[in-house]
Amino acid sequence: MLKKYFSKENICWIIFAAVIFTLITFLMNVGVIGSYYQITLYNICINVILAVSLNLIIGVCGQFSLGHAGFMCIGAYSAAIVVRSMSNLLGFALGVGIGIVISTIAALIVSIPTLRLRGDYLAIATLGFSEIIRIIVLNLKITNGAAGLSGIAKLTTWPLLFVLMVASIVIVTNFSRSRQGRACISIREDEIASEAMGINTTRYKTTAFVIGAALASVAGALYACNFYVIKPDLFTFNKSIDILVMVVFGGMGSMTGSVIAAAFIGVLNMLLQNFSSIRMVIYGVVLVAIMIFRPGGLLGTKEFTFSALLHRKRKEKGRK
Repeated sequence: MLKKYFSKENICWIIFAAVIFTLITFLMNVGVIGSYYQITLYNICINVILAVSLNLIIGVCGQFSLGHAGFMCIGAYSAAIVVRSMSNLLGFALGVGIGIVISTIAALIVSIPTLRLRGDYLAIATLGFSEIIRIIVLNLKITNGAAGLSGIAKLTTWPLLFVLMVASIVIVTNFSRSRQGRACISIREDEIASEAMGINTTRYKTTAFVIGAALASVAGALYACNFYVIKPDLFTFNKSIDILVMVVFGGMGSMTGSVIAAAFIGVLNMLLQNFSSIRMVIYGVVLVAIMIFRPGGLLGTKEFTFSALLHRKRKEKGRK
C-alpha cells in the first residue's frame, strides 16, 4: 500500500509542488510578486479549481454543463455569511463546509432529472438552474439582495489557496483514473454502449456532477474571502462561459491542460488591462486562433506525467 502511494511519480509530484510553493513564497517575500501580481496569482489559482472541476463534468464524463457559476455562487455566499460573524479560519472552514453541503444537495436535485438529457438540452437545463440560484440569492434578505455582501474578512492566504488548489487537482485526477472515472470516460465515448455493458450511467454522471459542484463551491468561498465584496452580478451566465472557455482552451479531459489554460488566460487578462477598449477583441482573436490551429485544445486529452518523462529517458539511454 505504501509503495503505491509513494511511487516515483508521486514523489516527483510532491517535490514539484513543494518547489513551486517555495519559489512563489520566496518571490512574494522579496517583493518581486507585488500586491497587483498577487491578485492575478490568486485569480489563476481559483480559476484552476473551477476549470478542473468543470473538466471532470465535461471532459471526463462528457456532460455539457453551464451551471458552474451557480455552485460557485452558493460557496461564495455561504462562506461570506459565516465569515462576517466568525472572522477566522474556523469560520471559513464552517462556511466552506456549509457551501459544500448546500451545493451537493442542489447538485443532486438538479442532476437526477436533468442528466437524463444530453447535449444542448442538458446545457440549457443547467444554465436555467444557475440562473435560479442567482435569482434566489438576489431576493433573499440574508444575502442583502442586489447590493451584495461587503466587509468580508480576507482569509484567503497563499498557503491555504495553494493547498486547496492541489487538493482539488488530486481529487479530480484520482477520480478520473479510478474505476468510477473509467466508467465516466466510457459514458463520454458512447453512452448507449456503456448502458448495454451494464454501467449505471445516471449514477456515475451524478457522482461526477456532485464532485464538480462541491469543488466549485470551494472556489467560490476562496473568491469571497479574497475580494471583500460579492454581488449576484458576479455569478451570471458570463462566468460559466469564462470557466467553459478555460476547459475547452486547455483540452477537454486534460487536467494539465486546464491548469495551463487558467494560467495563460489569467496572465492574458492581466496584460490586456491597459487596452480596455480592444481587450475583448484581442482576447477573442487569441481564442479563435487557438481553436483553429488546435481544435482539441492545447493538450487535447493528454496529461503531463513524470512516468512518461522517465520512460522516455530510459528509451534514450537504451538507444545510446
